[in-house]
Amino acid sequence: MSAPQWQLWVDGTALPNPGRIGLGIVLAGPDGQRQSQSQAPGQQGCNNSAELQALCLGLRLAAAAGVQHLQAYSDSDFVVRHVLGQQQTAVPRLRPLIAAAQELLAGFEEVELRWLPRHRNGEADLLARAAVGLGAKLSKPLRRKRR
Repeated sequence: MSAPQWQLWVDGTALPNPGRIGLGIVLAGPDGQRQSQSQAPGQQGCNNSAELQALCLGLRLAAAAGVQHLQAYSDSDFVVRHVLGQQQTAVPRLRPLIAAAQELLAGFEEVELRWLPRHRNGEADLLARAAVGLGAKLSKPLRRKRR
């Protein structure tokens, strides 16, 4: 990307899966400005639905801020592959969300959508989990070998 770019991190969760949906979004500008949102839209759905809704919300937030050059990150391989058209879903209720995300992506002058590992999407994950009343995920304790 050639122009100053913004970065967007998104995450969605469902509690349980399927269950209540929580969305987490972090938008960072090239000058250090940041916006974040933690939202519970009051809907039920699966994790994939939550992840897609988080991406759409984040893209709308970026568009409303006048962003034209964007790098967007999601820890959902499903979202990235389906929104980029690399795979098709057999789940009818997810198709409109995928189409909405594709339409929103098309509204930017330059945009990249990339997958990143969950541990590198911590802030968006915390926001999504907070939206449904969950705290941070606890990491698994290391197991020591007995001698």
